[in-house]
Amino acid sequence: MPTNNTPFLTMFLLFGLLQFDLFTGLEAVTGKLASVPGLYVFGDSLVDAGNNNYLAISISKANYPHNGVDFPHKKATGRFCNGKNAADAIAEKFGLPLPPPYLSLKGPFKEEKKKSAAVTGVNFASGGAGIFNSSDHKLGQAIPLSHQVNHWLSIHQELTSQLGPTEAQIHLSKSLFAVVIGSNDLFDYFGSFKLRQETNPQQYTQSMADKLKEQLKIIHDTGARRFLVIGVAEIGCTPGKRAKNSTIHECDEEANMWCSLYNEALVKMLQQLKQELGSSMTYTYFDNFKSLHDIISNPVRYGFTDVTSACCGNGKLNAEIPCLPIARYCSDRTKYLFWDRYGHPTEAAARTLVDLMLSDDSHYSSPLSLSQLISS
Repeated sequence: MPTNNTPFLTMFLLFGLLQFDLFTGLEAVTGKLASVPGLYVFGDSLVDAGNNNYLAISISKANYPHNGVDFPHKKATGRFCNGKNAADAIAEKFGLPLPPPYLSLKGPFKEEKKKSAAVTGVNFASGGAGIFNSSDHKLGQAIPLSHQVNHWLSIHQELTSQLGPTEAQIHLSKSLFAVVIGSNDLFDYFGSFKLRQETNPQQYTQSMADKLKEQLKIIHDTGARRFLVIGVAEIGCTPGKRAKNSTIHECDEEANMWCSLYNEALVKMLQQLKQELGSSMTYTYFDNFKSLHDIISNPVRYGFTDVTSACCGNGKLNAEIPCLPIARYCSDRTKYLFWDRYGHPTEAAARTLVDLMLSDDSHYSSPLSLSQLISS
């Protein structure tokens, strides 16, 4: 499905705008965090750094204003955000350069840039992408997870060529592999009468988890050892969903229920995968559903004043149109949870969730917090 239907899926991340004493156990200074030599990112529009810019016929792009209004030089890079996104946030936490979009490394005169990025990290994410190869892939709108993994295999080959097999394996064992995907598959299910006739929600969400497991095993087999996997958020509480749901703009609880079903299947799948792979795999599962619920329930604690409206848009809840150049956007983006009608987080929200991931006493991460994962 087009990124315009990409929800508030799972993962906002970055550091800074809140006081760190809100989250006990978090080291505010990047230098105090354990070293991560590389960050490799797979997912959808929550972490797309601009890969969709290179898809010739895709309309699932964000390379126009007002996206990027708070990015350096106010540049609309293709991130579905006012500034930096989750993947950028994690990279900054560990002192890494922002992982460039994989497709920006292809073509003539890109070899040196590709060599450098292969070591420090690459972003394979694509707005609108899903775990399954949906109609978006067939229509050239997005890069599904299986194709993102194929792109990783190309980078893995480059990395091995540079470092040699032994050093490459050491490098990968210390690197972080972040996976932020699943919401678009749920939206496809919501919108497809055929899918809902063929399978019930439990069967569909289980098949999502099973397919993701296949892709994680492929990545693991190349030498990846540390995984950050983000669950699906309360996509029934995005501004667009609320705006359609009565005059009091409540969350769409049916949509949220399906998200919960997938997250339950995801947690069990990761536990099974860990049992199968043993000590060669460690992971953090971040409960994006619960974290978003808690932020919405107590926004002041997290520094927000508006957790229902879109910052950029128009109409009811500022959510009747996408964040197009004709839209209006809020003056203080640090006070808004959502950037647009589809639930993409603001940079401030992204930073807040990354802080929660890193906090050692977080109620949202299991079996390890992100900081514990990196130190393990």
